[in-house]
Amino acid sequence: MTNTFGSFGPRHTRLPKLVQRVTDICFGAIAAHHQFYSMGSKVAKHVGETFRKRLQAGETLYVIGITPMGHNTGVAVVSVSNAGGIEVLCNNEEERFTGEKHTNKFPHESLREARELLQARGIPAEQVFTVGGWDYVSALGFDLRVIFEHAPRSLTLLNPKHDPTFNPTHLVRGIKAPSNISRALGSSQRLPFIGMHHHKNHAYLGYSLSPFSETDDDVMITVLDGTGDNGAISLYHAKAGELRCLRQNESTTDSLGYLYGYISSTQGGWSFLSSEGRYMGAAAWGNSCRVTNPYYKRLRQILYFGAGGEVHVNRAMINWHIKSHTDPYGQSLTDILGPAITPEKTWNPDRVLSVEDIEHSPITQDRVDKAQALQLVFEDGLFHIVEHLIRKTGASKLVLTGGTALNCVATMRLTEHFNRDYFRRYLNKDATLEVWVPPIPNDAGVALGAAIHFAAENGARPRSRLETPYICGRAALTAEIREACAQAGVKADYIGNIKQKPVLMQLAEFMADIVSQDGVVGLYQGAAETGPRALGNRSILANPRNVKTLENLNDKVKFRERVRPLAPMVTREQADKYFELSEGCSARDFEAYNYMVLTTRAKPVAKREIPAVVHADGTSRIQIVRRGDNELVYEYLTAMGRLNGAEVSVNTSLNVGSPIAQTAAQAVETLRRAKGMDYLVMVSKEGDAFCVPGAARKGRTAGSHDASRRDDRVEVLTKER
Repeated sequence: MTNTFGSFGPRHTRLPKLVQRVTDICFGAIAAHHQFYSMGSKVAKHVGETFRKRLQAGETLYVIGITPMGHNTGVAVVSVSNAGGIEVLCNNEEERFTGEKHTNKFPHESLREARELLQARGIPAEQVFTVGGWDYVSALGFDLRVIFEHAPRSLTLLNPKHDPTFNPTHLVRGIKAPSNISRALGSSQRLPFIGMHHHKNHAYLGYSLSPFSETDDDVMITVLDGTGDNGAISLYHAKAGELRCLRQNESTTDSLGYLYGYISSTQGGWSFLSSEGRYMGAAAWGNSCRVTNPYYKRLRQILYFGAGGEVHVNRAMINWHIKSHTDPYGQSLTDILGPAITPEKTWNPDRVLSVEDIEHSPITQDRVDKAQALQLVFEDGLFHIVEHLIRKTGASKLVLTGGTALNCVATMRLTEHFNRDYFRRYLNKDATLEVWVPPIPNDAGVALGAAIHFAAENGARPRSRLETPYICGRAALTAEIREACAQAGVKADYIGNIKQKPVLMQLAEFMADIVSQDGVVGLYQGAAETGPRALGNRSILANPRNVKTLENLNDKVKFRERVRPLAPMVTREQADKYFELSEGCSARDFEAYNYMVLTTRAKPVAKREIPAVVHADGTSRIQIVRRGDNELVYEYLTAMGRLNGAEVSVNTSLNVGSPIAQTAAQAVETLRRAKGMDYLVMVSKEGDAFCVPGAARKGRTAGSHDASRRDDRVEVLTKER
């Protein structure tokens, strides 16, 4: 029997706290010179009071939330009034415009789009308040405090070369945001800029969009990510619109987000921030039994659980708190997992997980077993935190947010574990855990969260229905689609205007016919989806009934790892037929499943009839599409039911090795890069629809039955117009 061992907590406490206090004072003064104010400052309170008075006077005001620096920069706009509450107008992600994943550059393009939106509504600058997704004033002092906790060895983290996750230049550049924002908005005077608490932004976003904000029930909120302004774990209790912080761990080392990020990157061979989802997909191929997984028991010692729901990471096993990515493992962790894949070796094809011979390659099996071991350890930490919250608050409603909330497998297992039997046995209560994950729980939602946070704490009701997820940027005009196709030298057949119902139905039937024959169709329409998931406006559609669809898309369209699953979109009418919808996600008729951020177990009929969208562990990350959500997609799915036998389609994002396509030109470029795509359907803001042939259709034998039939269908569609 082995003893628990380890080192937990910081090496120093007094010096780091002194560094933080001095930095807060000095950096706060510098920031104020640029009119960047921490949310606790006198100026911030005055701005908030002004907002409150004008709101009470009946004005409609507008709040721009912005993440000016750091990864996932972007801009959001909300309108606020006493009558209408908080209305989400846009949530623009800068990476969509620039094509640079997780960009850390100032969001010029996102601001330009936001300015055009405000101008189109005739909104004057004096009705606009600007707030930030991070409180950079607090963040710098806190980050320096964490670095000094393990001085002198940890001082290498001051160099961004050694620690790309901490870059003080981003914080310094961030406080200069007010002047950049004012110029971008065309304002003659610099608008005061309020830095909002990062984790509370996450919390307000998740809570306000949830069905729980419409009740007076007790609601638990967990914010678990890499780091925030002053910690990696924040726990909240909400009731009747009031949020109260229960605990913040004031550490970036004791972080479930960093734990998953560092190990998934250094074992999977993918870059930080792009590794977590891939590793979760790989884990499905591994041994999920805590008793027999060969790595779980030893890896489990990397976490220590405190009595108050605390989670601590074992410093004796890691080095990332002192050397970050350059030397992330302690010797004991190396003994368990093997050497870390270093940053210069990430994305090496020889090191990317491959499962084509999983039954025959013990090395490959080892790697997916390691992935599953990490998944199990992460779930242990999550379960510990949630159980503490349940017992402390007596609540049964939970909002999960922060980047780790995208771990949809863990969320599914939460609802399975904290079921009615658990509540009856341990709390003598007839309840089950009800869970909500917002469509944008990661930092792509922080700008929007900041806007909602500011409004809610200054007089607005913290309730905001997301009427549509298609709020990232604007829809392309007909002229822009034609120009993008002309510039790329591709033919775009005009189909007609889908605002005419017969055209809409014929286009939906055409798409379903192509997909039912194992063709692949890209769909570009309207504004883009906000968040990490394509939901029908920037999607690639394929046949769920063909077991080889996964191989085809991963190898010939997306060019990605074979461990990556495919997700299904399904009508509400057939969702129950194929999937075990959780009672814990049933609010608003299972609305939580609308955004492809939750996983559910596939029923046996799904494994038989739509195997392409059932992952190796028997789960599916589903998107329910309802009548009225997305008219073209809904009619396409019903046509799939008529032609293919199931109102289900493979849905993956319209991108190849880049962020989801935002512009018409990016969509056409995706078609060019995706060698296995047959057609790209493009629909403009005016409703004009075009069909652009892809390399897969061009490469088919001219006399083949499928190719000729598809050509005939396009010809019929265009001639009818």
